[in-house]
Amino acid sequence: MPVRISQSSQAGRGKGVALGLAIGSAVAFGGSGVAAKPLIEAGLDPLHVVWLRVAGAALVMLPLAVRHRALLRDRPALLAGFGLLGVAGVQACYFAAISRIPVGVALLVEYFAPALVLGWVRFVQRRPVTRAAALGVVLAVGGLACVVEVWSGLSFDALGLLLALGAACCQVGYFVLSDQGSDSGDEAPDPLGVIAYGLLVGAAVLTVVARPWNMDWSVLADTAHMNGTPVAAALLLAWIVLVATVVAYVTGVLAVRRLSPQVAGVVACLEAVIATVLAWFLLGEHLSAPQLVGGAIVLVGAFIAQSSAPAKSPVEPVASGGRERELSARGNVT
Repeated sequence: MPVRISQSSQAGRGKGVALGLAIGSAVAFGGSGVAAKPLIEAGLDPLHVVWLRVAGAALVMLPLAVRHRALLRDRPALLAGFGLLGVAGVQACYFAAISRIPVGVALLVEYFAPALVLGWVRFVQRRPVTRAAALGVVLAVGGLACVVEVWSGLSFDALGLLLALGAACCQVGYFVLSDQGSDSGDEAPDPLGVIAYGLLVGAAVLTVVARPWNMDWSVLADTAHMNGTPVAAALLLAWIVLVATVVAYVTGVLAVRRLSPQVAGVVACLEAVIATVLAWFLLGEHLSAPQLVGGAIVLVGAFIAQSSAPAKSPVEPVASGGRERELSARGNVT
């Protein structure tokens, strides 16, 4: 009996630590747009800010990449996918979106991702989904309509909204690929190694796309303005690289490994709330009452959709093993 109590206590502490990691990741990610937008408004191209973010984080994580170089041989597809989708894709689409639409709107659109996952499961994989999951999708769609104010003829920049949706699609890949190997025991790829190589792959791709040699480097030696308050551009960049990238990715992937993608994804919805509040107070980006209500509905829908597992097929034998994984069929990712 004491052994069982001890094991239960350890499991509870482990879950608490994992939830703390997920919340820390949401807070760290939530501050990225608020720190990046002043740099973009100071004259840097959004892709150049993304390149600085990813390349800087890749340099910080380079020793871990060297330590886990066996991953290049063992999991090349995982590293490439994580770098292209989870790093380069999400960040490039998101930063390009916030250069055209408010930070809060971009993130709320990005958190349409759970609805996209359920749509993929239902219509592409042709697997049934629960009624609760379908309700979550309906709520997310309705909330999104309020966020972008469809009744006013999409008053926001259409390209900015499409870029935010692109970030949502790439975020699906981030959560799916972060979970790869979570049930492989000792054979699971080291999450820190995956992050390190994902950043290196992302930096390589973004170098070709962003062409940083054309960047106005003098902006980094000057100050940027955060709603009228001057802030050193180098300080903003340091925050983006060290906190909003290195800390955010490390804590996020470790949380997914311990909580499963769906639970970590629900907690990650806090990122949209944090980013919206920070943008409100630090950038002066105020959202209207309908947008705030719509944003709350999007997050509720995301919560329901993300936490509702797809219904099992009635012909699946009970003994075939375990719960279905909500975000991915493992064979379809690698």
